[in-house]
Amino acid sequence: MKLLIVGSGGREHALTEKLGRDAPEAEIFAAPGNPGIARIARCVKITSDDLPGLADFAEARSIDLTVVGPEAPLAAGVSDLFSSRGLALFGPSRGAARIEASKAFAKRLMRDRGVPTASFETFTDHAAARDYVADRGAPIVVKASGLAAGKGAIVCETTERAETAVDAMMRDGRFGEAGQTVVIEEYMEGIELSTFFLSDGERAIPLPTSRDYKRIDEGDVGPNTGGMGAYSPAGVPPGFPHAVPTSELIEEVRRRIIGPVLEGLAEIGSPYRGFLYAGLMITEAGPKVIEFNCRLGDPEAQAVLPLMISDLVQPMSAIARGEPLEDWTAEAGPGAALVTVLASSGYPESYETGLPIRIPETLETDDVRIYHAGTASRDGELVTAGGRVLAVCGLGADLAEAGLRSLEAAGRVAFEGAHWRRDIGWHELPGIRATTGASEALAESPVP
Repeated sequence: MKLLIVGSGGREHALTEKLGRDAPEAEIFAAPGNPGIARIARCVKITSDDLPGLADFAEARSIDLTVVGPEAPLAAGVSDLFSSRGLALFGPSRGAARIEASKAFAKRLMRDRGVPTASFETFTDHAAARDYVADRGAPIVVKASGLAAGKGAIVCETTERAETAVDAMMRDGRFGEAGQTVVIEEYMEGIELSTFFLSDGERAIPLPTSRDYKRIDEGDVGPNTGGMGAYSPAGVPPGFPHAVPTSELIEEVRRRIIGPVLEGLAEIGSPYRGFLYAGLMITEAGPKVIEFNCRLGDPEAQAVLPLMISDLVQPMSAIARGEPLEDWTAEAGPGAALVTVLASSGYPESYETGLPIRIPETLETDDVRIYHAGTASRDGELVTAGGRVLAVCGLGADLAEAGLRSLEAAGRVAFEGAHWRRDIGWHELPGIRATTGASEALAESPVP
């Protein structure tokens, strides 16, 4: 069997590792991959936005299954191109990928299908958007409608901050074309949860739950990033809104959110086949959708996939061929996983690249996985090549043990200006604290 993984980040590293475990006999290629992926697959010099190049390679090498990690090629129609050439690719069509590529489209779909989400309005006129913000007041959320690498949603505590966000997107072009249409929506109170489903267009099978942390600094403050850490499984702790058993919550999400969305997409001729992410706010009234993604989250994938024991190659191959999932279920092993992201100094704004990275040879074990996100090889040396550089996953019998291993390992990785959060998992481990390289990562004082 031959597999092709498209992408170059931590999510794709975790996907490559997982599929390699599921199909150890398979020959795996990655386009373009990264130095971490290169240890377990053959990397080829084809960028993820070179759709014809990807299809040509898959055809020439008789690839049995192509799996797309990032959203951009899906939004650009890579699935449609592969289908037109009779090539099996796992990932939604361009029409279905609009659920992430256009927040305006997703919000209209949710409104039409009665899916619970924040109230909203969509704007293409700068002055009208500013007037709406002035009228509604704060707190309020301003979102770029298009793809913005996970940084296009700005939670604004003041009206002035919201007006500045609108100006940055619509007047100053901060997110380019992605920010020329903005969605302005109500601020929701509650606790966030990441849910993933494997869909064949009609059925949706849930994967293990997770929770990610977007803000750059501890205590959930600072600008949004692509994700500074995650853990799995995640639930709703007692004392938070709508605290119900996770199994009941996921069934509610499938019935009230995922089912209606799949039906709506099928009705407009865009059946959804692939990973479907629903980012939720668990409110007192129940789960409400923050956003949809047309792929696995990053860094959530690095926490969810190491826990999964169900084979993914078979159901993904079936979906890529247009076949139903039938009786497949996603089974996770015992224990927990916690991921700490090591970021470059200055991220998510400007940052330096090309800095040497030192990872102890004995750092990776059965309980510690290092996923490459923004790395490169230069003259045989591993160097930084992005804002999020590495994702350090700790596995343990419970979340406390997983968190301890993740933090200890993160403290042993070295590159100039490395920045990471030491409070990942605070929702269910409210005492997490660590110092660089510390042997004890749990302290008594809670995170605010």
